[in-house]
Amino acid sequence: MIIRLHHVQVSCPAGGEAQMRRFYGGLLGLDEVNKPPDLVKRGGVWFRGDGYELHVGVEDGFAPAHKAHPAFLVGDVDAVADVLTAAGCAVTWDANFPAYRRFHTHDPHGNRVEILATVQA
Repeated sequence: MIIRLHHVQVSCPAGGEAQMRRFYGGLLGLDEVNKPPDLVKRGGVWFRGDGYELHVGVEDGFAPAHKAHPAFLVGDVDAVADVLTAAGCAVTWDANFPAYRRFHTHDPHGNRVEILATVQA
């Protein structure tokens, strides 16, 4: 049976990796990891966080995911919102998830991304 989630994949168009590096690596602070040699030729870029990976794959006929999304749990949701806003990313707050404070944004290619933090009681 399942032990834990290993990775989530989002997509981008061919040549979109640099923008994804700036967003997921530069703004959100994920560490880039080397793809296996046999997969490098497919394009894309992989990132690693604390116990998970985010894989960005190049997709022919790319269209962003509007509802499907990764959700990143953070310690200071306001600080992340400030970083993203300063970088020109739109942040939309959502109060409909009890016990969490969260917002949604989009990566440079339009994929939805959720950022949330546990609300301390």
